[in-house]
Amino acid sequence: MSNDASGPGAPTAEVLAGKSHTMPEPSQVAAYAAPIADGTDGPVVMLNLNRYRERAAYADGRDAGGRAGREVYLDYAAVATQALAAVGARILWATEMDAPLVGCDHDTYDEVLAIWYPNRAAFIELTNYPGYQDALVHREAALAWSALIPCVGSAEPVLENPFDV
Repeated sequence: MSNDASGPGAPTAEVLAGKSHTMPEPSQVAAYAAPIADGTDGPVVMLNLNRYRERAAYADGRDAGGRAGREVYLDYAAVATQALAAVGARILWATEMDAPLVGCDHDTYDEVLAIWYPNRAAFIELTNYPGYQDALVHREAALAWSALIPCVGSAEPVLENPFDV
């Protein structure tokens, strides 16, 4: 596991100022959802980069029982995978990550996932799945740092190589 947000390799206060690095900001959600409103919504592959806390830490002070962040994340994942199926999404690929070859210490993550959604609206719809909102507390407790990067997806739930000729 990587270090907590305050450990070695953690982003500086300047990097963290004013931003949550585990949940999207309202302005980010609005920008992400804009193609839904303008009719240009299409398939998305959401690249998820997760850095886990050494020990989970709940914002409401509840006892995590000394559980590792990755272990607590699985409590969130149990609900999230059901929600993904309900909205027609699929995990295409997931793996542990090594230290970056290009980048800084704050570019280090523990895990990378690629999740295909039939459209942006499906990602937004996750929040309506029963129990999903409640499960987010486990995601927050588990993650020290994360990035969700929407990428253009193909019509089918596959990872494509655009350089195949």
